[in-house]
Amino acid sequence: MGLVIGALPDFPWDALGPYAESARAHPRGIVDLSVGTPVDPTPKVVRDALAAASDSPGYPTTHGTADLRAAVVEWFARRRGVAGLDPAAVLPTVGSKELVAWLPSQLGLGAGDVVLHPATAYPTYDVGARLAGARPVAVDDVVARLAPGAPGADDVRLVWLNSPGNPDGSVLGVEELAAVVAAARAAQARTGKPVVVASDECYAELAWDEPWASEGVPSILDPRVTGGDLTGLLAVYSLSKQSNLAGYRAAFVAGDRALIAPLLELRKHAGMIVPGPVQAAIAAALRDDEHVAEQRERYWARRTVLRGALEASGHVVDGSQAGLYLWTRPQGGPQDCWTTVSAFADRGILVAPGAFYGPAASGHVRIALTASDEHVAEAARRLAEG
Repeated sequence: MGLVIGALPDFPWDALGPYAESARAHPRGIVDLSVGTPVDPTPKVVRDALAAASDSPGYPTTHGTADLRAAVVEWFARRRGVAGLDPAAVLPTVGSKELVAWLPSQLGLGAGDVVLHPATAYPTYDVGARLAGARPVAVDDVVARLAPGAPGADDVRLVWLNSPGNPDGSVLGVEELAAVVAAARAAQARTGKPVVVASDECYAELAWDEPWASEGVPSILDPRVTGGDLTGLLAVYSLSKQSNLAGYRAAFVAGDRALIAPLLELRKHAGMIVPGPVQAAIAAALRDDEHVAEQRERYWARRTVLRGALEASGHVVDGSQAGLYLWTRPQGGPQDCWTTVSAFADRGILVAPGAFYGPAASGHVRIALTASDEHVAEAARRLAEG
């Protein structure tokens, strides 16, 4: 255990403590825009489904009920342009973070194996590789890193994509996704060893810029990406963002049945099971588009207020085409993210430093839209006050 912990980085959020204390000292209190945790009510349709299934004395199925898996299949066809997904190739997970953290281990990766992840990225991709004893490598260009002769290309066993991205809200189009899939398959053909592409897509229903707002954010399972072949591909999804279900730990992974089957067997042995009432809630949430549209409108309104206040106060918003965050930096040249965090804390506003998301992100801060309308309005006032 000591060796595993010693291989991990310090938990990044601990470093934010002094800035949180500074923000709390503001005369009007703290406005916390640092963490993307939902604050709006869980939709009634979901709570009703949970309550109706609350008499649940027996063990739930690890694979998920047939109804849950059917709901996932329907949702992919209706919302993501992925028709005909095999219900057997769907697996509920206890939130998406646990899958991100443990997928390299569950795939059997270890010493000598390489896990690629975005250069600006949610830190759990890196942590998951380390937990398995594999080597995480942050990259801007996955296709180039998988090319013959690229350093470590023949050792890559897992590629993480994150679209829309956390923290920067970047979106990968069909052509970009297809290029990654083709490069991974070419590397597998060259080495004779599997290369899995896993795409974390949990912000897909929260697109703001065109063409994504109108056309939708493409999935790694989209037939325009896969050519109709899901071999080696996994899509990871969470309902925390679109349905305010962070407290339910409601998520799933879907894709290549040949990958889902061993993951299912392992999770049976380990007791990694989504509670029965939560499974019913997931199915209800996926079948109700109305509450998702309502929540998207809430976030759009908050995003509009915050973005306007940031830009009026001398900040630049980069990327942020989708998702729950504004990826922000001061105008007038590079500035270390901790200096920016401190300046926000002086106004009583807590934001997340880009350094949490890799060295490439150290000039930005991440500002969450997951605060009440009142707190967002207060943050805008403080930015206007200077």
